Amino acid sequence: DVQLQASGGGLVQAGGSLRLSCVASGFAYDDYAIGWFRQAPGKEREGVSSINNSDGSTYYADSVNGRFIISNDNAKNTVYLQMNSLKPEDTAIYYCAGRVAPIVRPWQVYEYDYWGQGTQVTVSS
Repeated sequence: DVQLQASGGGLVQAGGSLRLSCVASGFAYDDYAIGWFRQAPGKEREGVSSINNSDGSTYYADSVNGRFIISNDNAKNTVYLQMNSLKPEDTAIYYCAGRVAPIVRPWQVYEYDYWGQGTQVTVSS
């Protein structure tokens, strides 16, 4: 079974940085995708960034482009989300999600087959 384990959240001041990790296990092939989503209280879950493991292609939401960087370390089966210049509006629970094929519609929740537990990110002003 595929399992996704997210970690790295915490409390940080505005302008600070955090790095989230998503350890993925159980994928039968290397041709999978990992996405990061977030959900703030009272809001819908929104896509933040995603990466196709096979070719390293990446996607970023406009709200984080230029501030967040997604990367993968295949040796560790881990996808990272480096979050820089954090803003209070980045406060949310962050989830990683996996798809057993390259992603083509990275912001659609239904495109993903597996979800990890969330990790809380709180940015104080």
